Amino acid sequence: MLFPLLVGLFLLNCQSDDIDSDDTNVVDGTDLPNDKTDWWKPVYGVSFDWDLDDLDAGDRFSADVVDVDAFTTSAEQVAALHAQGKKVIAYLSVGTLENDRPDAGLLPKEVIGKVYPEWPEERWLDIRQPEKLRPWLNSRFNMIINKGFDAIEPDNLDSYENETGFQITETDTRRYCDFLIEMAHRNGLGIGQKNVPELAPDYSAKFDWMLTEDAFEQGWQDQAQPFTVLNKPVFATEYTDMTSKAVFENTFCPKAKSLRIYAVLKKRDLDKWSSACP
Repeated sequence: MLFPLLVGLFLLNCQSDDIDSDDTNVVDGTDLPNDKTDWWKPVYGVSFDWDLDDLDAGDRFSADVVDVDAFTTSAEQVAALHAQGKKVIAYLSVGTLENDRPDAGLLPKEVIGKVYPEWPEERWLDIRQPEKLRPWLNSRFNMIINKGFDAIEPDNLDSYENETGFQITETDTRRYCDFLIEMAHRNGLGIGQKNVPELAPDYSAKFDWMLTEDAFEQGWQDQAQPFTVLNKPVFATEYTDMTSKAVFENTFCPKAKSLRIYAVLKKRDLDKWSSACP
């Protein structure tokens, strides 16, 4: 029986080493400093790219702003992008728990809801109870602060439109957005509005930019205008599984330019392939 035990201990140690290979990924739910008064505030005219693939040492981007995964991107990679003159946004789910993240233990069971059918490795969270989510959010914010990111992209703000296992309303989402915006800004981080266009009239003054998915294909691109009126960037991502390159360039790009929106065509898995408007 000793040999299987030794093998098990060896494998456990290997797994722990993998999780902690970047020490800025360590789970830390302690309180945030909350002592900042300034953060990155982009203005209309900056270009954007979105890459949730693992970054390679030689990766270079032509865009001014790069949105990458908060967990798989290291502090050294963030610094390398800064050395290229880029601003770096951390992709971060704030409305779901992903199975492959190391911080699930910071969430009480009662806030973990139903599986997200479109992304079956994720479960919805009860955003009506932000204080119960705070240690989990603190850990994620601590991580991105330690890595040197400029801002966060808060994903999955649309729980009120989904079967989450909780009775979440748009009003709950608005309260949660206020909670997140305050957390970000008081820690020197910019934060953008991800989709949920019905919030734009009230939240364009609070969020620092807007990121949309399939807005032109679905026809709601005009709802992003409260941000452009304030000279804040709108980064519109259209996807190749819904929009051809020809339609993107010949139909969506002229509309985007007239609306002062920066549009980019990406594959749905958000790999390195990218095509911005010509």
